[in-house]
Amino acid sequence: MRLPNKAHTSRPWRIHEFTRDFRLEDVWALPTPGSAADFPRLVQRIASGNSSQGSPSVVRALFAIRWKVGELLGWDGPGAGLGSRVPTLRDRLPVDLRDAPHGPNFEALPFTSLYLLDDEWAAEIANRTMHGVMHIGWVRDEMDGYRGQMAVYAKPNGLLGTAYMAVIRPFRHLIVYPAMTREMGRNWRAHAGNPRHAPAELR
Repeated sequence: MRLPNKAHTSRPWRIHEFTRDFRLEDVWALPTPGSAADFPRLVQRIASGNSSQGSPSVVRALFAIRWKVGELLGWDGPGAGLGSRVPTLRDRLPVDLRDAPHGPNFEALPFTSLYLLDDEWAAEIANRTMHGVMHIGWVRDEMDGYRGQMAVYAKPNGLLGTAYMAVIRPFRHLIVYPAMTREMGRNWRAHAGNPRHAPAELR
């Protein structure tokens, strides 16, 4: 479910300290109910997953088109990302966040973890169109339990990036994120009985 931006901006997340020049694009409630101790499990499931797999065919088709266009136009090449076109946001982190665990490595998605705390995690991505940040928080729900909450930040790269973000916005809101969060909820429920210990890379 999409949430108003205030659902994210009203919380004292550390991400606010170094993303003031980024635009908050989306805030979504994730259907991942759990206890306070379940946040590492959510982080690992996101990092180990592939958002285009297991989704409806229209979502897979949109991802396939995006990656093909990116390949043809050179949007995702080595010189387009972190450390080349833009510096990593790790250079902006306060000392305590820089010394905190980075978070897990991604298995399929082109994100790089920035920091991992007990109730929030951030990862970044960059290409020719934009520099983006995914923030995952662990928030109390109406039943006094917890659930995930995702926020997406972006800094478009010039006119190309501004046009690109405008073109994909309706697809994200109407097709991609609703389908991905539904699939995330199904997977979360299906694995609810598994042991909930954090992998070594999250400790």
